[in-house]
Amino acid sequence: RPSIHYAGGELTGYDAVIPRIGASVPFYGTAVVRQFEMMGVYSVNESVAISRSRDKLRSSQLLSRKGIGLPVTGFAHSTRATDDLIQMVGGAPLIVKLLEGTQGKGVILAETEKAAESTIEAFRALKTRFLVQEFVKEAGGADIRCLVVGGKVVAAMKRQGKAGEFRSNLHRGGSSSKIRITPEERSTAVRSAKVMGLGVAGVDLLRSNHGPLVMEVNSSPGLEGIEKATELDVAGMIIEHIEKNARPHNTRTKGHG
Repeated sequence: RPSIHYAGGELTGYDAVIPRIGASVPFYGTAVVRQFEMMGVYSVNESVAISRSRDKLRSSQLLSRKGIGLPVTGFAHSTRATDDLIQMVGGAPLIVKLLEGTQGKGVILAETEKAAESTIEAFRALKTRFLVQEFVKEAGGADIRCLVVGGKVVAAMKRQGKAGEFRSNLHRGGSSSKIRITPEERSTAVRSAKVMGLGVAGVDLLRSNHGPLVMEVNSSPGLEGIEKATELDVAGMIIEHIEKNARPHNTRTKGHG
């Protein structure tokens, strides 16, 4: 009989789980969620969807296939492809982003093509996986975090990077404020969460000259910042969503991964 143990004993008496998986334990965390699913326990975000959203490259490919706006993104393995990779995204300035980075860590703005070449060479020397993206200058160091619950945007905030900082993450000293999003931004956030298969998601958007662009779809979005900025009980909305949907074996994969 499948079971889960915690603190030396079997865990019992639960009907649903809310996965909150840290960046340091993605493999172990998703394995535990998968075990819950095998036992018929409802998970607000399924293990397959979590793994999908954690892979920045796969996420970009899936979103692009569905016609969702993204910054121009490129990746390459060969050292001979560096020049072509840089030109593919429109040249410098550009962003070099680690696939495993979170909270703005591992994201570098290369302001010249020489700096871009040096950064890419350094990442390759460290055998790290990375993406190269166009730099959306008109965003002005700001982005929009939309919190999607059950196919609806329940809260949205603007995050503004501190002076001289192109990253808007609150963990890096950025500020936040409530914002009214456009119908197109709302639709983009909802569609992005749906493509990833997430019941709860933080969708990060940039306002560009050609519409909203998705930067990331986060399966474990922080709640403190957006609740403070909007004065909304987002956690309560997530619980309400679970109460409406928590039924045994109510998963797309039926626990089969």
